[in-house]
Amino acid sequence: MNDLSEFPEVSALREMRSDVPLPTSEHLAPQRELLAAVFREETGGAGNGTMRTSLSPSLSLPRRRLVLVGAAAVAGLAVTGGVVASLPGSSTRTASPARQLLSAQASADTLELAAATVEKLGATEPGPKQWVYEKSTSFGSGGPQTSEQWTRWDGTGSARLPGLPYEGDLDDFDPNKLQVWYGPNQEEKWKEEGYDDRSQRQFYRFLATLPSDPDRMMKRIRQEHAIGDIPGETPAERDWREIDVLYRSVLIPPKVQAGLFRALAKIPGARVEKGVEDPVGRPSMGVTVTYTKPSASGWMGKQEIFFDPETYAYLGEVKGLGPVKFPEGMSPPPMESQEPDPGIIMARDAWGVVDKPGARP
Repeated sequence: MNDLSEFPEVSALREMRSDVPLPTSEHLAPQRELLAAVFREETGGAGNGTMRTSLSPSLSLPRRRLVLVGAAAVAGLAVTGGVVASLPGSSTRTASPARQLLSAQASADTLELAAATVEKLGATEPGPKQWVYEKSTSFGSGGPQTSEQWTRWDGTGSARLPGLPYEGDLDDFDPNKLQVWYGPNQEEKWKEEGYDDRSQRQFYRFLATLPSDPDRMMKRIRQEHAIGDIPGETPAERDWREIDVLYRSVLIPPKVQAGLFRALAKIPGARVEKGVEDPVGRPSMGVTVTYTKPSASGWMGKQEIFFDPETYAYLGEVKGLGPVKFPEGMSPPPMESQEPDPGIIMARDAWGVVDKPGARP
């Protein structure tokens, strides 16, 4: 995946450390930086241990298992017939009713309805040469920024608009030109040598092995250390963080989507909020938790994941960020240079499966 320091995911998290594989100079894939931003979002630099990656074997990074080598900032929608169309914009949808925060029982009932709906979806795994497409918009102090990402299902290619440069002479670099990266198939090597990297295909197949029961599913996910441990994190914070990351996967098997909704219903303090709009103004259903003080991973205030109120497809998220902690011996910048930190605000605009980079559903 890809991202640069000027993108809001990175600026919002300032100096938090990265935890994703970085390609070697000759294989500097555009996909690298957005994975780094995702880890910074989820751990606040709090991950422990190291990870050896297949793309950069000599690089030591905080451990993160089940790394998604694929679409950015990702979520749950099964594929039927191999193609998924984007949702219509807010201009074609019925206006949202008044905002309503449901009770705990009403929230659980709504999430069960969502689970029962999505588990009936059909699913067809993409072919190895097909590409997962995602268009997303992130919001920060610099305003909204939209990008498109293509990731080959077998993990051997990625592409992005705006394009990101490779190392070297940038005089002729055109960010408006699709930049496509190809590399060798690493799936067997990752598996045999114990690397934590996984292609989208490998990750999807791992998800397909998860039990549908939400308690057993979350236990299995925790056993895999999918996002790493953070000292002091409560079980509820950990489960919310795990689920939030999993929903960023563009393709999730229907039974896992259902299990995630049922797992959300079990998180203390989680509530469904109806009559809301996602960050780009589409009528949505929100699932929220609120942290009155910074969580162990650094999040504070209202955290909300948005879903389509009819199909229950993932639409995006808003995450409040707690005060930035500066390492011992490092002074914060002068107050006049500090801007309010917006946290993370992201919407998935469109997604699907296509046959080549640059194509759209």
